[in-house]
Amino acid sequence: MLWVGGAAYPQQNITRVYTFLLTPRRGEATVLFLKRVGIVLSMAFALMILNGITGFASDEDASQTITRLVWIGAVVSLVYCVGDLGAVLTAASHWVLAVETSGASTALVTSKNTQHLNELVGQVVNWIENPEIEFQVKAETLLINPRNYHFGDNVNMYGGSGNVGIAKS
Repeated sequence: MLWVGGAAYPQQNITRVYTFLLTPRRGEATVLFLKRVGIVLSMAFALMILNGITGFASDEDASQTITRLVWIGAVVSLVYCVGDLGAVLTAASHWVLAVETSGASTALVTSKNTQHLNELVGQVVNWIENPEIEFQVKAETLLINPRNYHFGDNVNMYGGSGNVGIAKS
């Protein structure tokens, strides 16, 4: 068994062990931010136009209250969008060792020393080839929001023929 934190990975289920740089999805976060800003501002202007068209425009106090509520909601939404973008833009990249299994799970081990990770890949591969060997390694803990990071290559295969290439993320 290979233990990563509290998770156990049976030796026969390990399909790939490699290191890569785990990078935040900064481009995607920026595009999402711009979409959100467009939606929030469009909705705010649409609600303002609707406020002007409806009968509330004749009642000055009601119209001003609705206007304030719309813009307060828009500002709160924009502050949330800026915070969400800031979390991704300020997230650091991390070198990790990935252990993939024949199922859907992947374990990530991190270290500030990339040479240590590369040596660990060699040790895990040696262990897979020689199951009688026993080794133990202490690794650092990394807490991230997986939604904000690219996890290696994306391989999309549709159909059974003509599948060539890998889309790098």
